[in-house]
Amino acid sequence: MLILGGTTEARRLAADLASRPGVRVTTSLAGRVSRPGPLAGDVRTGGFGGAEGLAAWLRERRVDALVDATHPFAARITANAAHAAAATGTPVVLLRRPGWRAGPGDDWHPVGSLPEAADLLPGLGDRVFLTTGRLGLAAFAHLSGLHFVVRSVEPPDPPLPPDTRLLRDRGPFTVADETALLREHRVDVLVTKDSGGAATAAKLTAARDLGLPVVVVRRPPAPDGVPVVPDVPTALERLARLDGLDGLGPRPR
Repeated sequence: MLILGGTTEARRLAADLASRPGVRVTTSLAGRVSRPGPLAGDVRTGGFGGAEGLAAWLRERRVDALVDATHPFAARITANAAHAAAATGTPVVLLRRPGWRAGPGDDWHPVGSLPEAADLLPGLGDRVFLTTGRLGLAAFAHLSGLHFVVRSVEPPDPPLPPDTRLLRDRGPFTVADETALLREHRVDVLVTKDSGGAATAAKLTAARDLGLPVVVVRRPPAPDGVPVVPDVPTALERLARLDGLDGLGPRPR
C-alpha cells in the first residue's frame, strides 16, 4: 500500500494498515515540513518525478493500492496520482476530508484562487489574518496598504506583503485561542483555504462570533474517475473491496 500525504487522515490510515498482519504500508511525504510527526510503517520523503516517476515506483514496488491522502489543495500531486494509477492499473482512492460549510451568522466570501482573494481584500478590511499556508503568499505581496498577520508552520516563501507580522504555530487551535489572537492583532478580515477538518476550524467560529468577514478559497476539483472518500473507515471499506485485500475492512467496535 502506498499512501500519499502527511495529513491527519494519512497518519491514521497508516497506523491502522501497519498494524494488520501481512500489510506493508509506505507513506510518502512531500518534505515541506522540516520536522514531521511520527508515522507508522515505512516512510519516504520527496517527489517521485511527476506522474511518470510515480508510475515507475508503483510498478517497481508492485503496489496493490494507492491512497491519495494529501492536503485538499495539493492539486498537482493529486493529478499525478490519478495519471500514475491509470497508467499502471493500480486501484486508487482519494481520501479527502469534507470541506467547511457556512452556517447562520457567517459572513463568507468564496473565491476560486488566492489572487481572487487578494482582489477582494481592500474592500473588506485593513488588518488581515492570512491562514493560507506558507506557499502562495506572493498573491498578496502587492497589497502595500494592508497589515497582514500570517500564520504558518514553516517560514513562508517570499515575496511577502510589505507590512507582515509572522506567527509560527501549528494547530489544533481552540476558539478561545483564535478569538484572543483576532482581538490582540485587531484583525478585521480573515482569509483561509477550505481545508476542512476540525484542527483549524476554530478560527471560523471566532470570526463569526466577532462578526468578521471571511474570504474562503474553494478547493480544486477531484480528478475525474477517482473515487473520493471522506474518512479513514470509508477508505478501509473501499480498499477491502479490492481483490486480495478483503481483510482491510474497519475493525469491529
